[in-house]
Amino acid sequence: MAKEQLEVLNALDTAKTQWYHFTAIIIAGMGFFTDAYDLFCISLVTKLLGRIYYHVDGAAKPGTLPPNVSAAVNGVAFCGTLSGQVFFGWLGDKMGRKKVYGMTLMLMVICSIGSGLSFSHDPKAVIATLCFFRFWLGFGIGGDYPLSATIMSEYANKKTRGAFIAAVFAMQGFGILAGGLFAMLMAFIFEAKFKAPAYEVDPVGSTVPQADYLWRIILIVGAFPAALTYYWRLKMPETARYTALVANNVSQAAADMSKVMQVDIESEPARVQEATKSFGLFSKEFMCRHGLHLLGTTSTWFLLDIAFYSQNLFQKDIFSAIGWIPNAKTMNAIAEVYKIARAQTLIALCSTVPGYWFTVAFIDRMGRFKIQLMGFFFMTVFMFALALPYNYWSNKDHVIGFVILYALTFFFANFGPNATTFVVPAEIFPARLRSTCHGISAAAGKLGAIVGAFGFLYLAQPQDKNKAEAGFPAGIGVKNSLIVLGVVNFLGMLFTFFVPESKGKSLEEMSGEGNEEESNQESRGA
Repeated sequence: MAKEQLEVLNALDTAKTQWYHFTAIIIAGMGFFTDAYDLFCISLVTKLLGRIYYHVDGAAKPGTLPPNVSAAVNGVAFCGTLSGQVFFGWLGDKMGRKKVYGMTLMLMVICSIGSGLSFSHDPKAVIATLCFFRFWLGFGIGGDYPLSATIMSEYANKKTRGAFIAAVFAMQGFGILAGGLFAMLMAFIFEAKFKAPAYEVDPVGSTVPQADYLWRIILIVGAFPAALTYYWRLKMPETARYTALVANNVSQAAADMSKVMQVDIESEPARVQEATKSFGLFSKEFMCRHGLHLLGTTSTWFLLDIAFYSQNLFQKDIFSAIGWIPNAKTMNAIAEVYKIARAQTLIALCSTVPGYWFTVAFIDRMGRFKIQLMGFFFMTVFMFALALPYNYWSNKDHVIGFVILYALTFFFANFGPNATTFVVPAEIFPARLRSTCHGISAAAGKLGAIVGAFGFLYLAQPQDKNKAEAGFPAGIGVKNSLIVLGVVNFLGMLFTFFVPESKGKSLEEMSGEGNEEESNQESRGA
């Protein structure tokens, strides 16, 4: 017979929604607000960087970052994020969630400021310094993924756990939206201040000297929301599941949760050893119980992020290709930032943000599996709907239809796998390995983001070498790139079948920790 669940864990699973749940969502969510702002605001300023630092005669494409430089600026943070997810995920299981939580946030604050202070007279030095700080910024952001998801899953009750974890992740949508709105605001202020009107055509495509401050301000501001929540992260108690099941201190877990939930919880010190039986990540038992689960979470996150980050980081290039954003030569630099930010903000407001909150509303009703499968399916459909008749959409008369379908892919990414791939790894693995496995799954996702950031940039280049501008590589064109992304989404739909449904189940029920005694008895009987 399976042993009964510890009283402190049962109290968490059956607790009514309380103020501490919303406090945890805000504290953890502000980290994701900052994550999204920092990761995606770079796409708002890369064209500006090209116009400031690569406008000299003899450049491959005057006023534009060369593909290798653009790929480095966009992708280096993802390399740091991948490393941080694996490292801090492992560290969160070794040292505890709380001890590591403050480290990641402070690293994000310092490196956001450092990114904006990448000063030098040499363009190469500016870009190199920016890439250095962006890498370590990504390293801190990477740690936030497994820790925030694990903390929220271990704080939540089983009835609304999916909605709480998804709500933390949904703050990413507000971060993307905030980045666009702030870039628009700063561009508007600079236009008024330095007489570079965004609403008038400038045939020479000028770049006012003060534009160098614009991208720096946009990057530095990312430090402030993270800094505001640092104190509150330090005040959060360690999660009861880590304290009881990993640190072997049920009494402390009961005491901590009694204060948080304002109820009396029995400490049960005699049951500590019984409650903490576990197995290692590379053990045969882990592979038998969770090997396919880990394959499912890593593969679906990897495939999702190839498509999701390609679309996010390079939507400005796609919109330029179809004519929704005017040619850079027809407007000044600040006007270009304004128009790119306006386009991305519109997409975020109409599709990205609603998609996140649809997941919050329905994840504990529909379940994780159905939402993820549905999201991948519609992403596939809409991506092919954009790609196959691409010549039709390229006509200026049909631009609005293209933008609507493109926005729908974002909606179903977020009301779909972009949210569920974050939620599920925090629910299905044992407490001793939960942060590590989430970090591994998230790192697989960021590997996909790197593939998207570096690969899509080159694939989307013109197919014909003769038509490609001097110095730029020949790719397969935007149309064929969108077809590739459609195939990627279809593969994500297939790999979703390796991911278990965790709706309405306790974390111990999903991880098998509650059934260890039963398993041992069966083994002895055999």
